[in-house]
Amino acid sequence: MRFLLDPEQRAFTDSLGAMLTAADTPSVVRDWSRGDHASGRALWARIAEAGVFALAVPEAYDGVGLRPVELALAFVELGRHAVPGPLVENVAAAVLLGGCGLVKPLASGETLATVAPDGRYALDGDAAGVRLALTPQGLFLSPGHGPVRPSLDPARRLTALEPGGELLTREPPVDDALALARLTTAAQALGVGLALLDRTVAHVRRRTQFGVPVGSFQAVKHRLADARIALDFARPLVLGAALTMAAPDIAAAKLTACEAAHTTARTALQLHGAIGYTAEYDLSLWLTKARALRTAWGTPDECRATVLDGDRR
Repeated sequence: MRFLLDPEQRAFTDSLGAMLTAADTPSVVRDWSRGDHASGRALWARIAEAGVFALAVPEAYDGVGLRPVELALAFVELGRHAVPGPLVENVAAAVLLGGCGLVKPLASGETLATVAPDGRYALDGDAAGVRLALTPQGLFLSPGHGPVRPSLDPARRLTALEPGGELLTREPPVDDALALARLTTAAQALGVGLALLDRTVAHVRRRTQFGVPVGSFQAVKHRLADARIALDFARPLVLGAALTMAAPDIAAAKLTACEAAHTTARTALQLHGAIGYTAEYDLSLWLTKARALRTAWGTPDECRATVLDGDRR
């Protein structure tokens, strides 16, 4: 299946990509990892100004209504540039809050929201102004958070939410929120994989061995071709899932995109050699994110189970 973007969609992704390219996101990511949110909040405001978060917010609250395809396209760019923060959680929160007045500041970027799917641990709870806890009893607005916990990806800072808080609803739209979270995670992973591939291709063109570029070796070409095919196969699944918003399609897209990004990360690390292991080298910002997104909002096994359950029906 081949997806062609209309002129408005192309202009949106091009302008978002250009803005993020000029934003020097690696330095923003490193600031965020240290707990310094100033540059991250400034970038968050620019992303909101571009209309990204409004794509998940109802029109009555200054949004444009749910636009899954445009959200997926935006999150590919956010992943490509390794933008930090609870991006997926913010759009999931917009769905969970629904007609609640708390959703309005999310569209403008005035407030960051995060969600603890297990009711306990939330991404970047120290930076978020709205912290939501999903529990069997309903959706709660957490009054605060505990200390930051270490994470595989330093830019994904986990915090334990304080128990209790205001009960917002006993029957939140969990399935709808999970669907959008998985879709945007898949799109973000696809962008991460594309960035890793681009950086690795550039590296093997520069690096020489025996007087020729490493990228001219057949084995290197095969590894890069395998990564490219995996990412190209994931893209139509992500966009197709955005069109249908069916749970099995979204689970398949997340599984495929995250596995493709993980495979590309392994290839990138191998072809960069020892320098790829260093935290000071920018490649690490995408390597750790690819690994973390693989299990975010659904492990590979959970996504496979959703796909199989849909096939049985």
